[in-house]
Amino acid sequence: MSLTVKICGLSTPETLDAALQAGADMAGFVFFPPSPRHIGLETARELGRRAKGRATKVALTVDADDATLADIVEALQPDILQLHGKENAARLRDIKRAFGLPVMKAIAVEIAADLAALSGYAAVADRILFDARAPKDATRPGGLGTTFDWHVLENLDLALPFMVSGGLTADNVAEAVRVTRAGGLDVSSGVERAPGIKDPEMIRAFIRAARAIEEMTVR
Repeated sequence: MSLTVKICGLSTPETLDAALQAGADMAGFVFFPPSPRHIGLETARELGRRAKGRATKVALTVDADDATLADIVEALQPDILQLHGKENAARLRDIKRAFGLPVMKAIAVEIAADLAALSGYAAVADRILFDARAPKDATRPGGLGTTFDWHVLENLDLALPFMVSGGLTADNVAEAVRVTRAGGLDVSSGVERAPGIKDPEMIRAFIRAARAIEEMTVR
């Protein structure tokens, strides 16, 4: 079993290098001002150049308009756009057409009923990310360090590649994969020593744990 590992919310050359050197498949960059992981366009330009050819560059946005997306695409030159807001399937289709990039749609999960919109998104998106639903008073939709009931995805029949996120750490990631059979893992707060402050050793530990899962499934 080959797992796609994404380290999200990277914001400094040092932590980006730690993720790349440890073997992250995807490097995620957040463009959402309420988030402690938000980066500006000049930082994105620098980090984008640093990650080019070393990992898939992911631009995370939340209900961004086309002008904002255009600025992000120009600066980061991402390989895929992660849409983490309330974008509907038609909006996904419009973004793909406008920017010529694949899209990953995040779906907030708490109970099985939250999967009702999945088929519509799956018809348009290139990848799905299942994340824990944020509390109603939260200022952002993800990166809050909370898990969801992975058993909601236990019998999921989805041909599209999908990832899980929400409260993942080196300690619980094996159980998350065992229950969900996800092909990808997305971590942010689980590799931080404080909100928005990535820890290189925690990044390395998470990726080691993910690769250990691969080795176990090969045996």
